Amino acid sequence: MNIVKAHAYGNDFLLIAEQEAPLSAERPEAVRGWCERHRGIGADGAIFYSDGPRGASMRLLNADGSPSEISGNGLRCLAAWLARMRSLEPGGSLEITTDAGIKGLELLEVERGLRYTFRTAMGQPEHVAQRIIDVNGEPVQAVTLRVGNPQCVVLGEVSDDRLYRIASRLAVHRTFPEGTNVELATVEAPDRVRILIWERGVGPTEASGTGACAAAVAAMSYGGASRSVDVVSPGGTQHVDWTDRGLFLTGWAELVCVAQMV
Repeated sequence: MNIVKAHAYGNDFLLIAEQEAPLSAERPEAVRGWCERHRGIGADGAIFYSDGPRGASMRLLNADGSPSEISGNGLRCLAAWLARMRSLEPGGSLEITTDAGIKGLELLEVERGLRYTFRTAMGQPEHVAQRIIDVNGEPVQAVTLRVGNPQCVVLGEVSDDRLYRIASRLAVHRTFPEGTNVELATVEAPDRVRILIWERGVGPTEASGTGACAAAVAAMSYGGASRSVDVVSPGGTQHVDWTDRGLFLTGWAELVCVAQMV
């Protein structure tokens, strides 16, 4: 079985073609082993995909084997592999079907045949609201929403202490029966938002595409940010535009290797 590894700003994924993949019931255990950093290949999640005439369809499992509806960075990683296999040129486009709907990606740039920059139509955010959530006796003001998957954004101080003390607990809080992705976000300028991420089923990650979108929406709605922002995470900077047609996420994904499992 061949496994492709790719990453977007350090948020890394394993790509496995459906025709080579284990049976569905065996996948969670297999994914936990593959994603293990020291005894496996190492990744934040695994994507099982099937080719289609205009792109592909995909199913995502987090590093702990749990399912996820979508990943903005995972989408780009799969799109980068498809673009490589199809010799797609800038200006070309792909459609990828996810559990959160069909997402369109426009290829903007190719560097060295390894790094592919896309602008992805992520759709409109849903159920955007502010709420107070009790975290071990501490009232935390959060912005909850969906960008294909559940998100919880806490505007204010961005620090490792708060990531582990607040974000890690929000990710498994009783308020979110399915769990949630969590971002700490601060508006550094009208066009720049800085974040730290705790991903559901993974933990801290260097970047998140849907997390960048969620943080941008929260910052635009309640933090004074403009409708076009750079979102800076430990792994690098992605760009988010919120227009009448929805959210558009711009960033790159890079192919790392093809591994053969034995």
